[in-house]
Amino acid sequence: MGPVPAVTLLVVAKEPVPGRVKTRLTPPFTPEQAAALAEAALADTLDAVSRLAGRTGAGMVRPVLVLDGAPGPWLRVPVETVPQASGPFDVRLAAAFDTAAGSPALLIGMDTPQLTSNLLADACRQLASADAVFGPAADGGWWALGLRRADGRLLHGIATSRPDTGARQLDRLVRAGLRVAPLPVLRDVDTAADAEAAARLAPHGRFAGALQAIRASEAGEDCSRVAR
Repeated sequence: MGPVPAVTLLVVAKEPVPGRVKTRLTPPFTPEQAAALAEAALADTLDAVSRLAGRTGAGMVRPVLVLDGAPGPWLRVPVETVPQASGPFDVRLAAAFDTAAGSPALLIGMDTPQLTSNLLADACRQLASADAVFGPAADGGWWALGLRRADGRLLHGIATSRPDTGARQLDRLVRAGLRVAPLPVLRDVDTAADAEAAARLAPHGRFAGALQAIRASEAGEDCSRVAR
């Protein structure tokens, strides 16, 4: 393995506006609760990214938030922010890689609050020898895609949010002749069960705290109804 390359770390995210984010969590959560969970998940993700800068052996990292929406007080850490492109999500993801201008890039989302700086550091190190790194998601999608030479064309035409999205994306990389290094499987937060699982894996994170606050509020409301 050669020296760890400088990597543009792309975090693709959506402004946590009720009714626009994590809509698959509603119900059982309200739109406001789903937005609070989305905000916390993004905060945990950006925390992991910021901790990566202090790790030895991770190489130079340029974090970039690729945002659908506008920055606001919910954005708790300073980070370079660029707008998402318009169009279908595969087009948006492909355009995000253009930010790296052909240099090494790692793209992640905001749906895995259990993500750690260790996982990110390993992905960056793998790009020293592999052409690509690929992190499959448990639901059939993917949570991370890294390219030693960023090329958004590798994502064009691959529909997202399907059970075979990850398999089709990996096949595209292999058919392009790339040497692909695997990353661990992670579970996206798309359902209430996913949220509980992610909170158990990272019990001290903001996401777990937000979920605990929601559950405590619901328990208080139930007690109030019984008291009446």
